[in-house]
Amino acid sequence: MTAKARPYLEARAEKGLWASSRFLVLRRTSQFLFLALFLSGPLFGIWIAKGTLASSLTFGVLPLTDPFVFLQSLAARHWPEGTAVLGALIVLAGYLLLGGRSYCAWVCPVNPVTDLAAWLRRRLGITYTAKIRPELRLYFVGAVLVASALSGSIAWELINPVTALHRALVFGLWFGAGGTAAIFVFDLLVARHGWCGHLCPVGAFYGQIGKVALLRVAADKRAACNDCMDCFAVCPEPQVISPALKGERIGVGPVVTSGDCTICGACIDVCSKRVFNLSLRARNGAPSTDSTTMPVPAVRVASSLGSSERVVS
Repeated sequence: MTAKARPYLEARAEKGLWASSRFLVLRRTSQFLFLALFLSGPLFGIWIAKGTLASSLTFGVLPLTDPFVFLQSLAARHWPEGTAVLGALIVLAGYLLLGGRSYCAWVCPVNPVTDLAAWLRRRLGITYTAKIRPELRLYFVGAVLVASALSGSIAWELINPVTALHRALVFGLWFGAGGTAAIFVFDLLVARHGWCGHLCPVGAFYGQIGKVALLRVAADKRAACNDCMDCFAVCPEPQVISPALKGERIGVGPVVTSGDCTICGACIDVCSKRVFNLSLRARNGAPSTDSTTMPVPAVRVASSLGSSERVVS
C-alpha cells in the first residue's frame, strides 16, 4: 500500500480529526438533508418538497427547477409554466453564487457512491485508469439537447441515475438503482472519477455555470506547500489545482478559476499545511488561466496515482 492510499494521515496528525474532515461531514449532511426533503413526504407523509431534484415545489410555495432540465424542455419545444421559469432562475442564481459544480459535491446523491469508489481505489491500490477525453462530457450535453429536440421529451430524465435512485428509495424499485451500481463499478475499475469527472452531462452543464461563479477555492498559502501531492490524490478534478497552487511564478493568482472545480473542500481537509481555503473569484489579483494550460506535474502525479492509462474516445 502506497502513501497516497491514505492521504489524510498527515492532515489528521497535524490538524486533528474535525479540521481534516469537516467539509466531508458537511457535504454528507447536506446530501442527506436534500434527500430527506424529498423522501419525507412519500415515506412519512411529511411533505416538505414535492418532486425531485429536476423540478420541485418546497412548502407549496418555492419552485425550484434544474436549469439543465429547463433547457431540455425548451429544446423539446415545450415552454415551461411560469413557476418553472422562476424556479430555473432561482437555482441558476444560487449556483452562480455558490459555484456551479457545488451541485455535484453538495447535493447529488450519486456523489457518495463515486466518493466510495475513489476511496476503495486508493485503499486497494488500483492504479489503472482509462484516460477519457475531457471534452466528451460536453458532447453528451449537446447529445442530450438534440435527443430532447428530436423526441419532444426531457430526454435525460428517462435515464437519469439520480431520478432512478430516487424512485428506488421511494417505491422500492431497486432495479432503478442499477445505474448507480454501474457508476460505482465504472469509477472503481475503469476510470478514476470517471462518471462525475468525465461523462455526466449534468456536471458538465453546471461546470459552465461554475466558470463565472463567485465562490471559489483558493491556495492563499501556496508558499507553504511541501509538494506532498495529497490534494491531487483526493481531488475529483485534480487538473484544476495546479494553476492556483503553482502559478505564482508566471503571475497566476491563487484562486481556482476553472468551472470544473466542485467546491468539495477535499483539498482544504487533506492539506496539513492549510494551503487552501474558500474565497471569492473577484479577489484573484492576477490573470486567470484555463486549467489545461498548466498541467499537473506529470512525474509526481504518475508516481502518486498510477500511470497505466489508455484513451477512450
